[in-house]
Amino acid sequence: MRTPSRYRGSPVVVIGNGPVGQTAALLLARWGIPVVLLDQRPARDAVGSKAICQQRDVLDVWAAAGAPEIAAEGLTWTTARTFYRDRELFAWSFVDPGSSPLPAFVNISQSRTEQLLDERIAAQPLIDVRWDHEVTSIDQDGDGVTLTCANQVRVQASYAVAATGARCVLRDLLGVSFDGSSFDDLFLICDIRADLPGWESERRFYFDPSWNPGRQVLIHPCPGSTYRIDWQVPAGYDLAEEERSGALDARIRKIIGDRPYEIVWKTVYRFHARLVDRMRAGRVLLAGDCAHLVAPFGARGLNSGVLDAENAAWKLAFVLRGWAPESLLDTYHDERHAAALENLDVTSATMRFLVPPDDAARRARHELLQAAATNADARSKVNSGRLAEPFWYVDSPLTTADPSRPFMGRPERGKSPATCPGVLIPDVPIHDPDRPEVTRLREIVRDGVLALTTDGVSTTEVTLALKNAIDAPSRVLSIEAIDSSGTLTTALGARPGEVWLIRPDGHVAATIPDPTAATITAAARRSLGSQR
Repeated sequence: MRTPSRYRGSPVVVIGNGPVGQTAALLLARWGIPVVLLDQRPARDAVGSKAICQQRDVLDVWAAAGAPEIAAEGLTWTTARTFYRDRELFAWSFVDPGSSPLPAFVNISQSRTEQLLDERIAAQPLIDVRWDHEVTSIDQDGDGVTLTCANQVRVQASYAVAATGARCVLRDLLGVSFDGSSFDDLFLICDIRADLPGWESERRFYFDPSWNPGRQVLIHPCPGSTYRIDWQVPAGYDLAEEERSGALDARIRKIIGDRPYEIVWKTVYRFHARLVDRMRAGRVLLAGDCAHLVAPFGARGLNSGVLDAENAAWKLAFVLRGWAPESLLDTYHDERHAAALENLDVTSATMRFLVPPDDAARRARHELLQAAATNADARSKVNSGRLAEPFWYVDSPLTTADPSRPFMGRPERGKSPATCPGVLIPDVPIHDPDRPEVTRLREIVRDGVLALTTDGVSTTEVTLALKNAIDAPSRVLSIEAIDSSGTLTTALGARPGEVWLIRPDGHVAATIPDPTAATITAAARRSLGSQR
């Protein structure tokens, strides 16, 4: 990364030392911004696997934050299978338009993810970690934010990122609502260690299996011959009683058979669908479960929270360094609130299918599942969860639309949309003439504003236009110079005579046909929230 000039301002406070807060802290420090990382707990409490399923683009964010080991240690799975009773209805694998070396998904326990991020934080002198600091009040004005902790310590900062999880009390302090609903049915989660040959690289979802009649079961493989099993169970389910009576052992053996196993962790959850009305409250940005809760079918909780953290970090850094106006922070709400609404829409539809609200809906689902065994149209309507994907900022105020590249809407399950303004740029193998250690495109997009040119466009003229338009770090590269295989050109659908403008989080800010100094200037300034 291009080393930014020394930053001499106040730190940013990140409240909550879970994966979302850790990510925000590391990415802010990557931009040279000092961080005070607070957590109300006395120390790290590595309890249970919690969020296990991490998506390719989130793994890429963690690699940029200095933790590529998360992808390397995680168990890669490539296939999602869905069953009705004892019959497989369908299976699908992920489509990657960019041939990324990162896996589509890995499963790794949240506690191990936190441990790996802790190691990176410990090596980062710009991050000051303070455990046992429960924030009890927040005061802010035009100059900064002051946080008072239960131990009477006061922390002053320029801005704050609240990533304190679902039980966040800061929402009330900030006057932020958290409306939504909760589902009556419970879900039993057990991590078991067992040898299950053939199940190591695929997710399995069962509707109405004989060993959980009328309800669902989800099975995920994890590292170390561990499997995460989620059972839908009725309201009033008593885990302690089931364990005492031996019914829990019987429940597990109905899936794994008569083989040795060990329960690593177990818990019961009720799932929620909730969203704050504002993700920016003055100088405080809310991220992760503090801002939104969704059902876990689709792994859209932590994955979305990490993308909140990335969005917040680069925008805070650009404002604090004077590269963008303070109003850029308003677009944090614009973009990530829209992403949360998308996640709520997707996961709520899944939950309505998993937990039909009335008898008529239950009968309709039963008929659909029976038909899906032989009918392709019925199979396409079976909803066992649409897995996490990055949001598409096509309607963002930072995006310059290209009528020749319209966004075609939510793509098919497992696929990515065609690359257009607002969409995350595909990760592809490249050769950077100035940095021979770089092997893929995403390794250079987070250095500032990146412009890619196609045949017939002068990189010198684009470089001059960017330098005159914005104060932020920028770089201009010819696609031809970095794409010897043609993979990038194909993945983008790039045409001669274009400039592709890429944001610091890898999303396409603009595709500019027939570029001029004026059109480049307008798109670049818009991408940073300025139209001066």
